[in-house]
Amino acid sequence: MYFLGLDIGSSSVKLSVIDGDSGERVANATYPPQEMTIDAPQSGWAEQAPEDWWEAIQKGCEQMWQTKPEAKDKIGAIGISYQMHGLVALDKDGKVLRPSIIWCDSRAVDTGEKAFAELGQEWCMEHLLNSPGNFTAAKLRWVQENEPELYDRIDKIMLPGDYIAYKLTGECTTTASGLSEGVFWDFSENKASDKLLKHWHIDPSLLARQVPNLGVQGEVNEQAARELGINAGAKLAFRAGDQVANAMSLNVLEPGDVATTAGTSGVVYAVTDKNIADPDQRINTFLHVNKGEAEVHRGLLACINGAGRMNSWLRGVLSAGGDVSYPKLNELGESVAPGSDGLNVYPFGNGAERIMRNKLLSAQMDGLDLNRHSVNHVARATQEGVAYAMNLGFDLIKGLGAETRVVRAGHSNMFLSPIFSSAFVNLTGAPLELYQTDSADGVARAAAWGCDFYTNREDVFRTLTRKAVLEPEAKLQAQYQELYGQWREAVERRLSDAQ
Repeated sequence: MYFLGLDIGSSSVKLSVIDGDSGERVANATYPPQEMTIDAPQSGWAEQAPEDWWEAIQKGCEQMWQTKPEAKDKIGAIGISYQMHGLVALDKDGKVLRPSIIWCDSRAVDTGEKAFAELGQEWCMEHLLNSPGNFTAAKLRWVQENEPELYDRIDKIMLPGDYIAYKLTGECTTTASGLSEGVFWDFSENKASDKLLKHWHIDPSLLARQVPNLGVQGEVNEQAARELGINAGAKLAFRAGDQVANAMSLNVLEPGDVATTAGTSGVVYAVTDKNIADPDQRINTFLHVNKGEAEVHRGLLACINGAGRMNSWLRGVLSAGGDVSYPKLNELGESVAPGSDGLNVYPFGNGAERIMRNKLLSAQMDGLDLNRHSVNHVARATQEGVAYAMNLGFDLIKGLGAETRVVRAGHSNMFLSPIFSSAFVNLTGAPLELYQTDSADGVARAAAWGCDFYTNREDVFRTLTRKAVLEPEAKLQAQYQELYGQWREAVERRLSDAQ
């Protein structure tokens, strides 16, 4: 039996097929080959067509069945990882009413901040563990206030992964973890927040029926089976936002476990068994997902929207005269010493940054000396700037009292870069375990667990391969800590000026 993993990102859709018996990946694909378009009708906005995600899944499946045709009729279950915090609105016929307002869209910042004041900080911290902020619930309220005729036609609202689940099964469903990432969830009452919905005049019937993150959620219907070229009746058995799914793929399930990733955004995600809320709202708390655990765990999330987007922007600029690969960027940066000879990069140009109190800060370079600095310096400073920003998140999480015992990442995206990996390890001071996996692999394995093909955690992760362990080096650690201190002072000044 085979298991299909779908990772719905804002840059691309990644797909993976796992052989349940061997636990090994037997096929994978990424579509489209170039990054998907993010539309920005106004400054600070970011939208994508949900139909494009489904089309990318179809195209990716076509590619995989060319290489592994025997798997397509033997899919036992499917797992979904998806870009968090997006809003998809469907009418009563299941048609998408408007482009999805995705994770890096900033239009609902003021909407969330107003509700934070009106509901009261104390109540929000106790019940939501977050400000309503710029999350899915606030985006829905923005539609209600600014597109009232469209809002009146909404039958169900969904997160991006819920929409893909709907396309697979024909059923409108969501999860507790998804509702928490949309900041609909009341942690004290363990259900969607009546008070928040009432405050924003949102009819609770707009929320989809709740199913478990890990467990059978539905079955692939005949239409979806035809469109993807797979067998009808395959179970949908796992669904989670991308950072929860990344943690699952890395076996980050217990308090003290930390998962990190540096793709389009950069994230540090720490599992805790405590109801921790950050009154400054630089760190956010969502429901994690376990199976068979008596206690429900939470995940503390520090997100930097820029991160890999800053690195891809640089690659795009340098590719104007011919393609410049990411390995080439690494090669350029390796000729420069740590610290980039005083050149600093602040990777905050991809929407409102939660880690910067939801301020819409621009990306910047500081200390550029036209007589000393070359493109090599810019290449290194960009990666170091992303590492500094992610270490800021790491520091803020530790400052809230969370354990950070084990740090794990997939050997992918910016962690393929020796410059970035070294900077990250020496800034955090924590050993970093790198694994040969990704979220598409991880949610395929989770789906096998969710449908009980695998009956225990050891089976799920028996083929998870640790590729390397990176240890801090005392000299580099001291050097990077000094550089980080200077960088953070500059960042905090920018934040203070933006208040």
